[in-house]
Amino acid sequence: MEKMKILGIVIVCIAIEAGAVWVRYGERIKILKTSLNSFKDENLAYTFQHTPQIQPTKKISRGKDIFNFLKEENSELADEFKFKDEYCKSEQFMEYTKTSAMLVIKDDVIKYEKYFFGGDENTVFSSNSMGKSFVSALFGIAADEGFIDSVDDPIGKYIPEFVGTELESIPIKACLQMASGINFDEDTDVSGFSMKTLMGVPAMKVIAKYGTNEKPYACRRYLSINTEILGQIIKNTTGRGLAEYMEEKLWTRIGSAHDAYWTLNNGTELANGGLSISLRDYARFARLYLHEGNWNGEQLLPRDWIRDSLDISADYSKPGANNDGYNAIGYGYQWWVPEGDQGEFMAIGVYGQFLYVNPEQNVIIVKVNADPDFMAEHYELKHVEFFRAIADGLR
Repeated sequence: MEKMKILGIVIVCIAIEAGAVWVRYGERIKILKTSLNSFKDENLAYTFQHTPQIQPTKKISRGKDIFNFLKEENSELADEFKFKDEYCKSEQFMEYTKTSAMLVIKDDVIKYEKYFFGGDENTVFSSNSMGKSFVSALFGIAADEGFIDSVDDPIGKYIPEFVGTELESIPIKACLQMASGINFDEDTDVSGFSMKTLMGVPAMKVIAKYGTNEKPYACRRYLSINTEILGQIIKNTTGRGLAEYMEEKLWTRIGSAHDAYWTLNNGTELANGGLSISLRDYARFARLYLHEGNWNGEQLLPRDWIRDSLDISADYSKPGANNDGYNAIGYGYQWWVPEGDQGEFMAIGVYGQFLYVNPEQNVIIVKVNADPDFMAEHYELKHVEFFRAIADGLR
């Protein structure tokens, strides 16, 4: 899937190499070419650890007070895990999924922390689509503050570019749940969307032209532009960019140890997956959800929002909906919810980024990969079983 996206960008890039276009868009094309080089298989690990040095970003400053997890010597992880009828060795699994770093926390104690390819606890790692879950949190805060009346409101109420288009009446909730019905293909349309926005066309104007090909809630189809819409609603209603809003409402309040960074596209935060965050800070964010939005006695995120975010009772939200690769795991408000009875949920990013939360066992696992084979069959489901084996082994 991702290789198809990159190939599409390459083709477009070659097509616009004319001199007149270079004069007008030279700097933006340089950024595009840098991005293409960064996403070569051999460069992935470096890229995902150095995005703020490679791409334009906006800093999200940490607060003064740091929350520190306790730390023990690395525990022995489960030696193997079972997927279907096959046993997989954990160490081999980590190796062939190109693990850049992994962190395991139970009961606020670091049980395992290891870095590869040159990273360490101070390194900020690209979120890719794990960033969608952060946008969901910011949306919940904005709604709680009264900037958004209801998730049942039509998106046209908050985005003027959609008024008079087929998108106007789509409910916000349908975008949160990836069931908007927008006529967009995640595999083939992303490169064109990225090129147009990079060249300066406002994202909402681009999205408005896609139209719809099915009614909202008819089925779940994973579309990154849904998250772009959510990000724009936050910006339009709060009057603040995503980085600024996140700094004020989350980052300075959950004991973050490092500044975070949000990748910019045409000067605007890339809502669908542009964060760079340290491993332990990813875990701090997960801890907020583990405690239902409460951070050491202060309710930063409404409990009801978190519960709604993890609700996969609708047919289109359940694991296995539509019987395709994007839907093997359930999906709530920009969070993945595996099938099972432990209340687990995950943020997942392209190339193998995972933030796994197991409330029943009070376990948080962060695993970031630089894996060009992330589209391998059952890739995410194997990770779920890997994480479960680790959590079970810590009992």
